[in-house]
Amino acid sequence: MSGTIRAGVLGAAAVLSLAVAGNAGALARFWDFLDFGAGVLALVSLSATVLWGLVATDRLLLRTGHRLIAQAVHRGTAVAGFGFLALHIWVKVAEGRTGPVAAAVPFTDGDQRLLIGLGTLAGYLFLAAAVTGAVRGSFAAKGRSHWWRAVHLCAYAAWGAALVHGLKSGRAAAWWATTAYALCLAGVAAVLVQRAYARLRRGAAAARATTAATSAADGRPRGPRGYRP
Repeated sequence: MSGTIRAGVLGAAAVLSLAVAGNAGALARFWDFLDFGAGVLALVSLSATVLWGLVATDRLLLRTGHRLIAQAVHRGTAVAGFGFLALHIWVKVAEGRTGPVAAAVPFTDGDQRLLIGLGTLAGYLFLAAAVTGAVRGSFAAKGRSHWWRAVHLCAYAAWGAALVHGLKSGRAAAWWATTAYALCLAGVAAVLVQRAYARLRRGAAAARATTAATSAADGRPRGPRGYRP
């Protein structure tokens, strides 16, 4: 019986606390925070997801254990990002800033067709990258890994679209926030270009090694385009 009384007292105290907080305007301020903060937290979390995804692939500075930690952070920030994204969409629809159809179908919003559409499109691309990342093992078969890479690369396009959506569709962002996102975007672009260049160099080196091995096996040097003197 005492446990029931204690639970009732705690429940009454909770209701009274909520009533006092509501009367003081705390709930309205909390809703205002969700109106602005949910989208910002989603963008920050998904930006961190992209950056930690790049960190997790580093093999020059990080050891295997470090890469596993980076991968865990990458997945954790992705889960947080999707949670904040769902909250952001719910708040905007509940406030009437956009409609459920525009939130689900890209480029159908009546007021901000392009900017809201970019946000919706970014959500779908992030979702595609997340789903393929979760079932990465099914792409491990020979000849199918390139499909996983192609779909997972959608995260970069989604991030770019989300940045434009977040910085332009709502309140004007502070200069330091815009600068920070611009620096992150430039850094990610630089890393991707460097990685593509390194991959091309490895491919060229492998081709030269194959040609040299074939020439050594034949005992005769090969000229350009397979010409044999």
